[in-house]
Amino acid sequence: MRVTTIISDKLIEKVRYYTNGKNITESLEIALNEWLELKHIKELNQKIEKNSLKFIDGYSAEKVRKINRK
Repeated sequence: MRVTTIISDKLIEKVRYYTNGKNITESLEIALNEWLELKHIKELNQKIEKNSLKFIDGYSAEKVRKINRK
């Protein structure tokens, strides 16, 4: 998709610097994808916060290791 937008040169240069993109388009794609990944992680953290993980009674790391070794 083609998009025309006005973004400051200073911001574009910072994005290009931190993403190491070959050009402006690649740099913006990298930055936007990383931003989306962070948003997804924040959403997952909020879901876990609301419904925390619950372990089965008697759960232990030792039991899991024994199962994995079989």
